[in-house]
Amino acid sequence: MDPVHVHLFLNHFPVICSVLAVPLFVYAYLRKSDALKELALLVLVFAAAVTIPVYLSGEPAEEVVEKLAGVSHDLIEQHEDAAYFAMISMMITGAISLIGLITMFLKKTGAAKFLVLIALLSAVGSAGLMLRTSNLGGQIRHSEIRTGDPGTQPGERQKDDQR
Repeated sequence: MDPVHVHLFLNHFPVICSVLAVPLFVYAYLRKSDALKELALLVLVFAAAVTIPVYLSGEPAEEVVEKLAGVSHDLIEQHEDAAYFAMISMMITGAISLIGLITMFLKKTGAAKFLVLIALLSAVGSAGLMLRTSNLGGQIRHSEIRTGDPGTQPGERQKDDQR
């Protein structure tokens, strides 16, 4: 499997996991369930781990995609910049989550409660950054989701065809 396939296959996992971890945390708090909190933390650790190959495969994927017709170099750069911050945020969230898991297993109740809360707040930020990065990445090859792109407006397309 080449880096482009790795990037396209794996990029969904950190986004979906970080987004799903937030309501899972909220539900865990409502149910007062340590097991669900542990699951949410584990999901975030997994998301952080998968973020690494996704980020590292981005540059090789860029080398292939930027040569394709209709691909905007500006969109690639925006996606790359957003991916950097999303990756850093996810790494921080994953580290906090891993430490939170360890403190829960060691029965350090006070520290665990604090770390779980910090992981939840960090997950909210990471999920937002991941969603933004994902949206920008989708726009690279899917012009139909670009806002304000004249190529996606029926009236504009017809005007261009008539010229």
